[in-house]
Amino acid sequence: MAEITQLSLHVPEPAVRPGGQPDFSTVKIPKAGSVPRPEVDAAPETIRDLAYSIIRVLNRDGEAVGPWAGLLSDDDLLTGLRNMMKLRAFDARMLMAQRQGKTSFYMQHLGEEAVSCAFRKALSKGDMNFPTYRQAGLLIADDYPIVEMMNQIFSNESDPLRGRQLPVMYSSKEHGFFTISGNLATQFVQAVGWAMASAIKNDTRIAAAWIGDGSTAESDFHAALAFASTYKAPVVLNIVNNQWAISTFQGIARGGSGTFAARGLGFGIPALRVDGNDYLAVYAVSRWAVERARRNLGPTLIEYVTYRVGAHSTSDDPSAYRPKTESEAWPLGDPVLRLKKHLIVRGAWSEERHTQAEAEIMDEVIRAQKQAEAHGTLQAGGKPSVRDIFEGVYAEMPAHILRQRQKAGY
Repeated sequence: MAEITQLSLHVPEPAVRPGGQPDFSTVKIPKAGSVPRPEVDAAPETIRDLAYSIIRVLNRDGEAVGPWAGLLSDDDLLTGLRNMMKLRAFDARMLMAQRQGKTSFYMQHLGEEAVSCAFRKALSKGDMNFPTYRQAGLLIADDYPIVEMMNQIFSNESDPLRGRQLPVMYSSKEHGFFTISGNLATQFVQAVGWAMASAIKNDTRIAAAWIGDGSTAESDFHAALAFASTYKAPVVLNIVNNQWAISTFQGIARGGSGTFAARGLGFGIPALRVDGNDYLAVYAVSRWAVERARRNLGPTLIEYVTYRVGAHSTSDDPSAYRPKTESEAWPLGDPVLRLKKHLIVRGAWSEERHTQAEAEIMDEVIRAQKQAEAHGTLQAGGKPSVRDIFEGVYAEMPAHILRQRQKAGY
């Protein structure tokens, strides 16, 4: 008779606890330019390796190398740099405003600016993003007025959402930014549904879904993959792997798949991992996936390997669950500094111009903040009126329905 073995539960543990030495030895970083670029119509089973590698363009010397390089002009790159710098300055001012009690909470993008700013440049007008609370770069890179973003954060009398959303949960149909869901992961399956509807209508617009590494443990994530795969929805499925969920390391949500991108393989979805701190690589991979969706070739799953430098939100203290020096040890560097270095290497930028641009952008953000703070609250006491809350939420009843109701005595 076989010996009976007692069962034991496996609980993943982070490599390092607070007070320990940061360790990113498990993040295998290939040489920049070494990962091949497949044809857009490549069969998913032929590119499985891309779900386990990391696509990189910028090398340690600031040079753009390899098959994913060469897609952006100097002007494009300068625009991208300014967008990331504006998002960083915006973050700094809004974080300060929260500390001063001007808004209830705020969520930074520090270290993740390249992900949303570069992705937006691969889209077209009319395409729709279903974001999380850390993709404000999608709006900034599409020239959405930052004063409007601040109005929403402060929920003042010029708040475009009239007090109907939490701070940092913006919405703009014109700029392809579906209002953010506070229920994590729900937006992932919504994006697939929107993309399916676009295909049913024989439209030309595609959708982009966004989710954090922690939220991939939610059932909505898996439902979205199933529907996107089955119906070949024109959608780009984005996972922002910034190493930490609210206070939980990525190993809990990742399970035994090895990488988050590998989750797509079981659904027959092309899956790629990209250096999320490399603006050029993010743009190149995003453009590849967007073209695939646009050509009716179905969904693509992208994992952006990046790092959340700041706290999850102003309500979070990361020192309670990770080493204080961990961000300094992150091997993929800072997206702003890396693009800045690349432009200097190309002769299109300089330290002096960068310093000047930082001051100009901060002045622009401060002016916008003063303008937003000059607006009063929705009404005395800071609370929206009933009309503020419900106006625009419910559609007006069609005239023929009103007539029918009147005839029926309603």
